[in-house]
Amino acid sequence: MNSRSVLRRPSLRGIVAVALFGALTVTGCSSAVDQAAAGTEVVDGGVLRIGDSGDLTPASFFSGVPVNAALSGLVYDTLITYPAGSLDPQPALAESWQVSDDGLTITLTLRPDVTFHDGRPMTSDDVQFSLETYADPARSGQLARTAQLITNYARPDDHTIVLTLAHPAGNFFDLLDVVPVIDRNTMADFDSGKDYNGTGAFTFANWQPGSGMTFEANEQYWGGVPNLDGVEYVIVPDAQTRVSQLRSGQLDLLLNAAPRDADMLAADSNFEVVDQTGVLRTWYIGANVQAPGLGDVRVRQAIANAVDRERLLEDVYQGHGNSDNLPWPEYSPAFDASLNSTYNHDVDKAKALVAEVGAIPVIPISYTAGSSESESIAQIIQADLAAVGITTVIEPIDAATSVKNLIGGTYGGLWITSHVFAQYTPSTLPTSAYPFNAYKNTSNFIDADYQAATEAVWRITDPKSPEASAAYQVLNHELLDNAVVIGLLNADNTLAMSAAVHDVDWSKRAELDLSNAYLSE
Repeated sequence: MNSRSVLRRPSLRGIVAVALFGALTVTGCSSAVDQAAAGTEVVDGGVLRIGDSGDLTPASFFSGVPVNAALSGLVYDTLITYPAGSLDPQPALAESWQVSDDGLTITLTLRPDVTFHDGRPMTSDDVQFSLETYADPARSGQLARTAQLITNYARPDDHTIVLTLAHPAGNFFDLLDVVPVIDRNTMADFDSGKDYNGTGAFTFANWQPGSGMTFEANEQYWGGVPNLDGVEYVIVPDAQTRVSQLRSGQLDLLLNAAPRDADMLAADSNFEVVDQTGVLRTWYIGANVQAPGLGDVRVRQAIANAVDRERLLEDVYQGHGNSDNLPWPEYSPAFDASLNSTYNHDVDKAKALVAEVGAIPVIPISYTAGSSESESIAQIIQADLAAVGITTVIEPIDAATSVKNLIGGTYGGLWITSHVFAQYTPSTLPTSAYPFNAYKNTSNFIDADYQAATEAVWRITDPKSPEASAAYQVLNHELLDNAVVIGLLNADNTLAMSAAVHDVDWSKRAELDLSNAYLSE
């Protein structure tokens, strides 16, 4: 299994600290969902219905947004996979690998028994095609810059591929965990959303825009035939409607449950609420430095000082999580407790910065409609900013527009959302994630010092070394001083499901693994 789950208890405060970069593994452990299902007979058959708000966006398949991640996790496999509790790569489509002493050559040995859903054997040609496709900037893959480090591909045979890098990169295996191996022969259908021919546990059956997607069990899956007959992804834009449909039996699983809803469902024996350990949701305020008012760093620092993070944590997340300034979880080697309270609801300091600047135009705050957490966070932040003299207007936007703005840097001012890259190797965030990428980011913030700090971190292959610690210190100061991405709070992503659903798993990239899932009667 790719990860392990933690059942939500109504009294739980904070998140479980996992030794992400230690030697911790999940071998020999059983998940809380498995324990809850002890004595339950595995049942074959049935269709599991997933409810969420977003619609498929084929043009940004590699973006990692929840709906695209749901499709990718069901239909595609990756070369390696990480357990929830570590960055120790585990075999997937690659059954073994070797890394040269200088870190410039990676040799992957592929499983010999993998076929695409149309029956064609997967080969090293497909791996090369997948990595090259992902590296294309037009595809909007967040780790594209890491994929572009590959300067040469050698394929000694159908099940061996040798990758040569321009320079060592500490996050290269993050790339191999993220990139799905796709079929080079069906790209027209891939790009249009007509069909997705993968190697995963489920085959793509249908997409109805505005309605949802359907999937069927892959009877030839190399990992074993799934228990489920299929999966339905159902688009339900309103969060409360999704909860109601889960309670009424119209849905079986919600990809993200708001904290209040999660606590309510956790108290009902008909449902299970599971914190996706290892998939950290880091909430933040992003600032487009090209928008009126936000080009002045004093305004951004005033915003960072004005926000009452503890109120957000208590009122919105019911205490499930922790407030933050830095984008890292506490178990990351890049985390620095001494810097994590740099901005700590200092109203007087925020007012002084506003007074220095003078007149500030009205600033829009965007959030993705359909998320009750986003809406509540936006309302609290609007009040916090008003208290220090910054006037804002809240603008809910649909999920597709949010993705477009994240990729294109076209937000009109501030925006509120979360990301799920902090659990990876620290260099992945500033080289990859849309809001943080030092070379092209949502904030349109380009700075030579930030780029230099990012390059230094990226080239260090041991994330726990003294050299890495020194580089993280420089990077953290760049992040905090520029206040382009303003950290709010961290919390595990939360799944809510019927008690009839068992053995749901996930990857570190937040994609569901339903290869062993089943529905009890």
